[in-house]
Parts: sequence; C-alpha cells; structure tokens
Amino acid sequence: MPLTKLREFLDSRNVKYLVISHSVAYTAQGIAALVHLSGKKLAKTVIVKIDGVLAMAVVPASLHVDLDLLRTAAGAGAVEVATEQEFKDAFPDCETGAMPPFGNLYDMPVYADASLAENEEITFNAGTHRELMRMGWRDLTRLVNPQIVNLTHRPAVAA
Repeated sequence: MPLTKLREFLDSRNVKYLVISHSVAYTAQGIAALVHLSGKKLAKTVIVKIDGVLAMAVVPASLHVDLDLLRTAAGAGAVEVATEQEFKDAFPDCETGAMPPFGNLYDMPVYADASLAENEEITFNAGTHRELMRMGWRDLTRLVNPQIVNLTHRPAVAA
C-alpha cells in the first residue's frame, strides 16, 4: 500500500493528518472537483529535471509551473518537466503521477510555490489516484524543508 511509507514517516513524528478517499481520478483539477475542494487548496506535485536532476515542484492544482521562474529560483541552466518514463522508478511505492510532495523520502529537492503558504493546511496526492492527505502547512515545511519560491503566475484580480 503506497500510503504506508508516508504514514509511518508522519506517525513517527507525531504529525496529525487526514486521509481522504475518493473514486479514481488522474488530474489535479478532477480530484479537486470530486472532493469539493478549490484548485487553489489542492497541491499537485510536478516532477521536473533541474540541470538533469529530478526535483519536485509543488503548486496549486489550478496553476501551472512556470519553468523560467523555477530555473531562476534554482539558479539552474536548464529546467524541464520530466516524463513519466524518467521518474516512475524513483517512486516505487507510488502510483505513477500520484507522488506526495515529500522529496525528502525520495532524495529529491522540493520547490513549493509561495501561494501555498497562504493556507494553514495543504492537501495532496498520497501515493495513489484514490487517496489524498491533508495536514498542516507548517508540519509539511518543517519535515520537507522545501524552498518556498514563486513558481506560478497568478491571474490578475480585476480592480
């Protein structure tokens, strides 16, 4: 069961979390609709290659990773979205595309969009296309130690 590694990690650190089961869904926006959650409050983990090294970019489900912003934030020469073929073996305990934003469990750096810090909680895929996990944002940042940077362009709000 994919959740086992993550649950053991969180339980061993006395972190409170909630597991949300839902019917199978493969897109972040589809999952958000299924569980009646705003796309701004559901985080998706995008696997990228930064100068050829796998890393996680964590952004709200309703937004896309801006690779130029990530390249600048990482001080890298090249950043691209990794293909499933390139990263599927890095997450043996997860269904492809359902990785939780815990790069520390997979020897991978994590870059989190600054807008996620606006919420007290974060909800994300828990290793399957049928389960989400919700926990405190502070707990996630304490355990994962992501670099919190601007990774997205937010839509302008009309005055």
